[in-house]
Amino acid sequence: MFYLPELNVIAPELCLLLMSCVVLLADLFLPKNYRQLTYLLAQLALLMTAALVISTDLHVIQVAFDGQIIVDPLSVLLKFFILLTGFFVFLYSNHYISDRDMAYGDFYVLGLFSIIGMMVLVSGYSFLTIYLGLELLSLPLYAMVALQRNMLTRTEAAMKYFVMGALASGMLLYGMSLLYGVSGSLIISDVFAVLQSDGESQQLLVAMALVFLIVGFAFKLGAAPFHMWVPDVYQGAPTATTLMISSAPKLAAFAMMMRLMTDAMAPLMIDWQQLVTALALLSLVIGNVIAIAQTNIKRLFAYSAIAHIGFMLLGVLSGSGDGYGAALFYMITYVITAVAGFAMIILMSQKGYEAETIQDFKGLNARNPWYAFLMLIVLFSMAGVPPTVGFFAKLAVLESIIAADFLWLALIAVLFSVVGAYYYLRIVKVIYFDAPDDPSAIQAPLDFRVALSINSLSVLALGLLPNFLLVVCRAVFV
Repeated sequence: MFYLPELNVIAPELCLLLMSCVVLLADLFLPKNYRQLTYLLAQLALLMTAALVISTDLHVIQVAFDGQIIVDPLSVLLKFFILLTGFFVFLYSNHYISDRDMAYGDFYVLGLFSIIGMMVLVSGYSFLTIYLGLELLSLPLYAMVALQRNMLTRTEAAMKYFVMGALASGMLLYGMSLLYGVSGSLIISDVFAVLQSDGESQQLLVAMALVFLIVGFAFKLGAAPFHMWVPDVYQGAPTATTLMISSAPKLAAFAMMMRLMTDAMAPLMIDWQQLVTALALLSLVIGNVIAIAQTNIKRLFAYSAIAHIGFMLLGVLSGSGDGYGAALFYMITYVITAVAGFAMIILMSQKGYEAETIQDFKGLNARNPWYAFLMLIVLFSMAGVPPTVGFFAKLAVLESIIAADFLWLALIAVLFSVVGAYYYLRIVKVIYFDAPDDPSAIQAPLDFRVALSINSLSVLALGLLPNFLLVVCRAVFV
């Protein structure tokens, strides 16, 4: 049973749900000449929800609905960046989906409902809420991949994404059911208490649950060896949808991982550290090595994302508050960088033409030096080159695992960071030293140009002044 004041705890989610319904109805009844209003309403929904999130009192951790929902600094910080990411994703996608005659309103409605799922997942404090948030996050994304139904590559990618996502959800649900059988409760804090006091008596069931949970969130994060859907979906989906999949959902998946590993299963830290170590190493190796052979830039970014997830997992396996904060900092800054990277692909894609290969970026500096500079910042950040934020994110993670006596892991991570720098610098070479095949000017709307400049320069600004965000991320886990 819950009381009416508890609705204040989920005020941002309720606001976004109400506005999503308004956007849906507006798109249904508005004439095509006024469809731009659908986009404006979707952006207004995100801004209104972000205002409610920012107004949350961070001095009090609120647990509501009989322990199903929690509002704490982690959830507030991630909700804010999810909404901010969604705002930029919609802005970058606006003209892309218009030029390709995609289902204009459907993209925004599905995106908004997926963001609601992310917010529910971030605040989920029971297995039931986490699972409902995960499904609400995932189902709209499956449909967004297939919005261009007349293209075989889109429908194929959607089917792959749906099948692999359903398998991951099943794994996760089975692990949760085992933990429910052991603890007799769905609430994270209750499961923690049972595992801390009586986990040894059900050691086999708990071990099986741990494996299934890790497999489940590894699928959702795209960590190796459960990464097989990532390159195919990134390449097969419309670039606007790829932009969505590659960004905000990773923040929500990070929250799910932290709730399950560090809140529910903290007494089993030694056990899950070994599994997470294997995931991190495989992700670093597979992501960086296979990316070298890629010529499609969306597949290259997909394998790059796998490698970045591996690096982030290093911070989690350190088992310390500083390590968790470094992992959160890494995840947030990677998402900011990835959004700018995929926005550059959208920028290079014109009506009737998709810029999806590295060669499509040939001579970008000759065509537009400013865009070339912005792409340089993005690539340097992904490679971990100072003074971009990617360097300081990697440095924070390395410091945390060295402090946890995982020096050998830090050395391997540095080695594969050097490997990863090669394929990023290969794109830089194409941008600055190759002659363009098409010397024509690159056209983009004013709002797109301004947003891309702010987005890319923030990657540099956060590198020059990283302490504020890093301190905030570490304070979340104090």
